[in-house]
Amino acid sequence: MMLRKIFMALSALTLINAGSAGASAERPQLPANSDSDQNWALPSTAVIIDVGHGGVDGGASAGQILEKDINLAIAKKLYLLLKSQGIPAVLNRTGDYALSEDNRWHASSSRHRKDLSQRRQLTEEIESELLVSLHVNWSKNRSTHGPIVLHQKQGESALLAFCIQDTLNRQQNTAYLPKEGKPYYLLKRVKQPSVIVEMGFISNSRDLSMLTDPHKQQQIAMAVASGIRQYKWIVH
Repeated sequence: MMLRKIFMALSALTLINAGSAGASAERPQLPANSDSDQNWALPSTAVIIDVGHGGVDGGASAGQILEKDINLAIAKKLYLLLKSQGIPAVLNRTGDYALSEDNRWHASSSRHRKDLSQRRQLTEEIESELLVSLHVNWSKNRSTHGPIVLHQKQGESALLAFCIQDTLNRQQNTAYLPKEGKPYYLLKRVKQPSVIVEMGFISNSRDLSMLTDPHKQQQIAMAVASGIRQYKWIVH
């Protein structure tokens, strides 16, 4: 059911953003390799875009501005950019809801644990090359700013992180290096090369202005997409 909801939502998202208003009354069709197909096979994609937080989990905040909304806005832009560049991608969240609500299999009373395990589960249900998890940072020091990309211990994840960090540094005029994200659940449990992209600091006024500006959001998405393309060119 989770995969069905994702693919139907992605079909609708593509129609809406393509300006196909006349087709909106038509129910989006699942791809041929869906769970309605007798010869069911695992769906596949190049990139899983993990949209941080959602629903009751707003993430970091600045007044009424919530991280979950910024993550989703940029994730949708990244999805469309990758699609336009011939790189298949899926979003694991296309609206404001918590992925923990779809988790009926993890016997835990912790909503946070169920949310994380549901995100990891998707990487096992969809055959993919890599996972990019989008987030927004926060710091007590309001002067701290800029993007930080966290990676797994494995070499390919570090390479992906360096590629995305480089393009974000050039987009935001910073000079940070990516870091190994040792304590992060997704980076420890996901098998595919994976990174967590902290796109900026919601606690910094300059970054906040950038993160909430649709034009600047597009620039961030373009930088992440460029980093993904560089990584794919190197490994292939």
